[in-house]
Amino acid sequence: MGAMRQNPSFTLADPAEIKRIIRQNPWATIVTQTSEGLVASHYPVLVDESREELSIVTHVGRPDEQLHELGAHEIIVIFQGPHGYISPGWYDATPAVPTWNFVAVHLSGVPEILSDEENFRVLGQLVDHFEDPMPNPRRMEGTPENAEYAKRISSGTVGLRLTPTRVVAKSKMSQNRPAETVDRIVSELEGDGPYASAALAAEMRRVHDRMRAAR
Repeated sequence: MGAMRQNPSFTLADPAEIKRIIRQNPWATIVTQTSEGLVASHYPVLVDESREELSIVTHVGRPDEQLHELGAHEIIVIFQGPHGYISPGWYDATPAVPTWNFVAVHLSGVPEILSDEENFRVLGQLVDHFEDPMPNPRRMEGTPENAEYAKRISSGTVGLRLTPTRVVAKSKMSQNRPAETVDRIVSELEGDGPYASAALAAEMRRVHDRMRAAR
């Protein structure tokens, strides 16, 4: 599991960039080949900032940990960043076919099941992470009532950490196109057409700015 056809031109190998993609796209798909067949779930995920190596933490609601048979099998966690249709009309006048630009990260390995205490701490980090931008953040333990409620519902979750043994990441952002074509694609994505995507345009700009700076 976890195969994603790799073109060396589009391989994403920088650990810092992979962590950025995860941070910016935390809603992940968890897939396991269990004794009963394939199982998939969707949960928010955080980079484990306490570790220098690439590692992620999350939780699943019961009984998903039983459905996935967590700890008994390898899992794959899939992150998808900005993506979108790229029309051949945005290329040169020469014959061309449409394509899809995207960024995706696949992390594979056998997860570590967290203790109840660490799971509660990770749940608090998840809440803080998503509440921090709010004008009046609601903390999991912001009041005694909140803390009591959080302790009660946390027993219905199982925390896990994945330090992947395999990482497959791909960033396909028209790296094989000349600069003027890339600029035209970005312009179309920033426009108001049916396939406009400000997020994809921003990701393309980031990738190509890094490429140009490295030359």
